[in-house]
Amino acid sequence: MKELVNVIAKALVDRPDEVRVDTHGGAPVTIIELRVHPDDLGKIIGRQGRTAKSIRTLLAAAGSKHHKRFTLEIVED
Repeated sequence: MKELVNVIAKALVDRPDEVRVDTHGGAPVTIIELRVHPDDLGKIIGRQGRTAKSIRTLLAAAGSKHHKRFTLEIVED
């Protein structure tokens, strides 16, 4: 799932070399933290959060296939 978020984020931003994806958590829920350059933050979130919601929907669909839950957190540095 980490790689899925990484590929999606790099496709959306202007500075793909500054995309960082980390995972935390355990069995019930895995937290995926996404960090991007501050100028690209709006592209990841999207209008009214639509892009971020779409990424979270993809994670939920892919996670259900593996019987796991994933949560996306967009970290602002």
